[in-house]
Amino acid sequence: MILEYHSLPHCKHKPVRANPSDAGLDLKYNPDHEWSCTVGPGQSKILPTGLKFGVPHGYMIQIMNRSGNAAKKQLVVGACVVDSGYNGEVFVNLHNIGSTPQTINAGDKIAQAVVVPVVPVRFLETKNDNLYDWSPITISDRGAGALGSTGD
Repeated sequence: MILEYHSLPHCKHKPVRANPSDAGLDLKYNPDHEWSCTVGPGQSKILPTGLKFGVPHGYMIQIMNRSGNAAKKQLVVGACVVDSGYNGEVFVNLHNIGSTPQTINAGDKIAQAVVVPVVPVRFLETKNDNLYDWSPITISDRGAGALGSTGD
């Protein structure tokens, strides 16, 4: 598959794949005017990548954590999905879950983009409260068991 992308005029740092077998494409902080930003403890920032992606129909890009940022800097990515048909700049919602401020400089790797297939689904509302009584759509007998219902 070929995934086209466009760099906006302020984009100085292109996406990179560190190794050919990596699932994710590293995204970098590409501000249009500030050269660094600080994310304080408990804060979130929306950071520009300077990139637009042409996501084919039937796929999405999931913006995910970089393990080094999460483990070493306590910087994690909020829920970020780039849908097929979205034509704008991709931003990364970065959260500092640690106890010290973290400074991000232009060109720093902030997240990774993973291309994921999307299963086309048609939604059908039913009046039956127990969804598994009328159709064998699962092999599980979990029932309404929620948090911790399968053990430790």
